[in-house]
Amino acid sequence: MHGAFLLPERGDTVGIKDSRAYHYAVWASDEDNQAVGRYVRRQARAWLDIADGKTPGAYVDEREYSQTMALLGLMIHPDLHKPMPEALEDYAMFFITALFCTKAEDGRSYYSDGLLEIARKNFKTFTSGVIFVLAMVKLPKFSRLFSVAPDLKLSSELKIAIKKIIKSSPLLEPYFRVMRAEVRCSFTETEYTPLAYSNDKLDGKLAHLFLADEVGAIDSYPVEAMRSSQVVLKDKLGILISTQYPNDSNGLTDEIDLAKKQLDGIFDGKRKYFALLFEPDEEIKNDWQEDDNVLLQANPVAVGNADLMDTLRDMRSLAVLYENKRENFLCKHCNIQYTGIGSEGYIDQMALQKCRVEDDPGFWRGRDVYLGLDLSQTEDNTAVAMVALDDSGQIHAKVWGFLPKERIAAKSAKEKVDYARHIADGECFACGGEVIDYGFVERFILDLPEKYGVNIIQLGFDRWNALSTVQKLESDERNPIECVEIKQHSSVLHAPTKLLKEYILRQEFCYDSSRLLEINFSNARCTEDTNLNKYVNKKRSAGKVDMVVALINAVFLLQQDMLSGDDFGVQY
Repeated sequence: MHGAFLLPERGDTVGIKDSRAYHYAVWASDEDNQAVGRYVRRQARAWLDIADGKTPGAYVDEREYSQTMALLGLMIHPDLHKPMPEALEDYAMFFITALFCTKAEDGRSYYSDGLLEIARKNFKTFTSGVIFVLAMVKLPKFSRLFSVAPDLKLSSELKIAIKKIIKSSPLLEPYFRVMRAEVRCSFTETEYTPLAYSNDKLDGKLAHLFLADEVGAIDSYPVEAMRSSQVVLKDKLGILISTQYPNDSNGLTDEIDLAKKQLDGIFDGKRKYFALLFEPDEEIKNDWQEDDNVLLQANPVAVGNADLMDTLRDMRSLAVLYENKRENFLCKHCNIQYTGIGSEGYIDQMALQKCRVEDDPGFWRGRDVYLGLDLSQTEDNTAVAMVALDDSGQIHAKVWGFLPKERIAAKSAKEKVDYARHIADGECFACGGEVIDYGFVERFILDLPEKYGVNIIQLGFDRWNALSTVQKLESDERNPIECVEIKQHSSVLHAPTKLLKEYILRQEFCYDSSRLLEINFSNARCTEDTNLNKYVNKKRSAGKVDMVVALINAVFLLQQDMLSGDDFGVQY
């Protein structure tokens, strides 16, 4: 700490256990507290262990905390006209205290990364502004601070929040200069520069602290560029803040996944996350239409704020009634990743995800299965689906995708799908170079009986591009497969398309967990012919639907085989 601010002397400290941060952590860590999700609860417990001296190599520096509170006391909230320690929300006090006052045994900051996943209208931009003003005084001399946002408008919002805080704080204002392109603090010679991903080059910076706002709206490059700038620094901090977004390929997805792995105790990297993931628990997401805990777990400010809760309930009622309002509400106010189905959409994502089950290879052993194949053009995606009836009469499905290996990056950028992650998760495979290796797909299909212990009854295919592959499958010496052409016409596809939808809505369908399959379903759009027959239309869909088409082909064969029995209660 530098300079002449009126900070506590070394002996003049405030006990951390008397702090709002500690009290909030105690409240949030309570197992019976359903107003926070499990990952906020786990993070609160982990930090309490540090504050209580139970974590080797980490501690909360009470002198650092006293200085931090003194600096916050010099900041006046521009709207409430109160010092920040009184005006900030509880979660914000917890977040700031943990990041700035938790230390490793060598005196460096214990957390190198802060992650805040939080719904809209929870003052995240204002909290970010407080963090920057605080950091500009606390960081070493000549430090450089950067914020990264998707565009100039969002980046400017953060700068405006900082300006309002400075202009409202007479004891701080003389030490700050707000310029057109940056903010400078003469006290420590630090400078803060807002960057827009759409306008600015992010390489060549040296960021002692960076904050990426709305990470869900950008890819992972800005975050990695900022982190790369910090590799030579001994003490550094990166903060990521965002709501959820509907697209799969964004910078937030992997960060949340990594933070969860750390809180689950299955990942322990050198970079330590302090992550407040305000999102509803998996088991209550599907009850968003009625369960107020979904709102509370995503909106910490709503706890104890009756007006905000009433507003959120009103917005929820509209989202239930109108599909076109659902995506914004679920993503931005509930932190549930959701893609709206549109006016001709096929399946609602929430209904589909109720049918998701964990992968169980043992289920397939000894099963009679039907396969569906959507063999596309050589440079595009291909899919294979496997379906069977389980012991209760439900349809069980497992679906895989295939794409050209050398087109992963281009397709990920164009389609906004993180194919590298889905490949790592085993949901799809990269084969060939610029074009699909049909031989790889053929071998994959022929190896299914050995790998999963299944008995392939038939394989359904679309004639387009498939004749050569079908000939090889039918003539294989080990496991010849009977292949059935399925005419891709509404009169043929209507029945399996309708059956699959009804089984999903009745939760009599289950699929081995696959985020890529869910994305394909969210892309699917239906067309209705003059006879009111519906089918998934590739050309009108919002993205790739090859996995859905392959699944419908497989369901067609299963339906034909069981049509004469009582297994399918479908009305035509």
